[in-house]
Amino acid sequence: MSDAGATLGLMATHYFTASSLDGFIATSEHSLDWLLKQDIDLNGPMAYTEFEKGIGALAMGASTYEWVLRNNGDQPWGYVQPTWVFTHRELPVPDGADVRFARDVTAAHTEMSAAAGELDLWVVGGGELAGQFADAGLLDEVWVQYAPVTLGSGAPLLPRELDLELLDVARNRNFMCGRYRVIRPE
Repeated sequence: MSDAGATLGLMATHYFTASSLDGFIATSEHSLDWLLKQDIDLNGPMAYTEFEKGIGALAMGASTYEWVLRNNGDQPWGYVQPTWVFTHRELPVPDGADVRFARDVTAAHTEMSAAAGELDLWVVGGGELAGQFADAGLLDEVWVQYAPVTLGSGAPLLPRELDLELLDVARNRNFMCGRYRVIRPE
């Protein structure tokens, strides 16, 4: 179980992502070029490398999945964890990848939890998918690495009204990082 899950005392579901300062995770054309040119220490505070060690299963939307497939370089698939992709269409699966397709976050969350064992769950992207997990009461934490850039428009960070409690902050080179607990309605 990751440190974040330990805070809650059980397995946790995290939305871990980067955002522009004006609240977008990708451009209107689904580009992350703005993010990939930023200065971050992958082994620094609140960075991906340490976070990913505590993750047992992933969830991602179809746009994120297709972006990963297009931008994975020489690797056919970069994740060892089982991954649930939320889509209504047929998509390719790289050889050797444990990719499962889903439509319902509640049913998939149950399957993901069983597959993850004592490790946490990661909603990789996008914001709408993280919002669906939040709507179902299944999102525990939101981790955002804010890049020093504005996009003006694009895919929103989290298109929902949520109350959050700030748990931790860090600076990782040019990124301002925050970790929040989702406050569920009484």
